[in-house]
Amino acid sequence: MPEQTRTDSGTPTEHPLGDLGRRLATRRARLGLTRPETATRAGVAPSYLKYLEELPGATPGRGTLLSLAAALETTVSDLTGGTAELPPGLEQAARSPEFTELSTGECRSLLGTHGVGRIAVSTDSGPVVVPVNYSVVDGAIVFRTASGTTPSSAVGHQVAFEVDRIDDAFSRGWSVLVRGRGRAVTDPDEARRLADAAHSGPWAGGERDLWVRVEMRTVTGRRITV
Repeated sequence: MPEQTRTDSGTPTEHPLGDLGRRLATRRARLGLTRPETATRAGVAPSYLKYLEELPGATPGRGTLLSLAAALETTVSDLTGGTAELPPGLEQAARSPEFTELSTGECRSLLGTHGVGRIAVSTDSGPVVVPVNYSVVDGAIVFRTASGTTPSSAVGHQVAFEVDRIDDAFSRGWSVLVRGRGRAVTDPDEARRLADAAHSGPWAGGERDLWVRVEMRTVTGRRITV
């Protein structure tokens, strides 16, 4: 049985299954669109969009994919995973991009929407940046790792932590940068509380029982629009 979540109205809905379904649901969530709103934009029935999101292996025609991509302000390649292995930023810059500084509140809100960020630490061989699965708990960046790994180098040092969202299809996006000092969580009760509150675990798996907490000393961000 597919996992159930709840919509904004409180009614249960099935969690999207399959790559296309996940991408459709994720994209409309980022745009703040409901399923009926998206269906209206794309000129399809809400029940058909539900079918596409919830049935693994659904294969809509090219015309439907084009309509959905337009409704969701993206591309067919992005919806179907054709760009999954490509690095962001390959598209051309917009003619008249505008940069906007984000407020601290906006930055903190955006930090709470993600589960993967990049942490920059100093090592014996020089600065290193690596991705980590993270959560925001009690106003701090927290992640779980193992002693001796690159992310564990954050303990006892000033570090930088960055998250972003890049939309190649429209050459726009945002980024948030956090600076602060990392510390190891040594209190067992605090570690258990973080494990209960965290919404993202390490993708790498294995024994990763070291919790690292990065206090947000400074938080800055900016958004680029066209």
